[in-house]
Amino acid sequence: MPDNKIRLQKFMADCGIASRRKCEEMIADGLVTVNGSKASVGDKIDPKHDRVSVRGRKIAVKTELRYIMLHKPRGFITTMQDEQGRHCVAELVQDVGVRLYPVGRLDRESEGLLLMTNDGAFSNALTHPTRHVPKYYRVTIRPGITDEQLAAFEYGIELDGRRTAPAGIRVLEKQEGRTVVEVTLYEGRNRQIRRMFEALGIEVARLKRTAVGSVKLGMLPQGKWRDLTADEVRKLMLAAERNSKND
Repeated sequence: MPDNKIRLQKFMADCGIASRRKCEEMIADGLVTVNGSKASVGDKIDPKHDRVSVRGRKIAVKTELRYIMLHKPRGFITTMQDEQGRHCVAELVQDVGVRLYPVGRLDRESEGLLLMTNDGAFSNALTHPTRHVPKYYRVTIRPGITDEQLAAFEYGIELDGRRTAPAGIRVLEKQEGRTVVEVTLYEGRNRQIRRMFEALGIEVARLKRTAVGSVKLGMLPQGKWRDLTADEVRKLMLAAERNSKND
């Protein structure tokens, strides 16, 4: 008969509890039981027959893991519900068939590629501060940017008493009163790009995320979504693991 058992920490991570490492810590701390008995790190379980509980609450098995990219339009906030009645990205993915959560954020006035999933391990891998998966943005600024400002942006800008990580920036086009640049970020603080340009006295007129790692938005229309391919998911996870090891 085939062996359907998997490691307990993998099962927990696949169910969106936390990263595998954090799940191992929870098991070691005695917070996890299997069929009523305290579990140990390294235990294997059969997801179809074993009952796994964390702090006394049974884990609900996710029957389908989904990974999508959404082309978020301006005016939508990156949350699944909003008490103030504002438009949120949940409205745009109602037809996916499963409940998804955003991987990271795009502020309300920004647009472009937003990853969404119900895989907690995947989300944690891409958003953990040690992973540094690059994100690419096309930014229209006013009126322009000097060589000195470009160098300062790349070196890092002090925000909230802490300097940002080195960033990439290159000029794509210049017109009278406006300039288009490509920005590469390796961290994700709140409204980081806008605040960095603001610190330099530069206005952001438009901000669009075009890629995360090797996964590009491409020609996906605004407000639409598509599933990531298995290869895209694999490459994103590999990038997260590679960058974590390089720290």
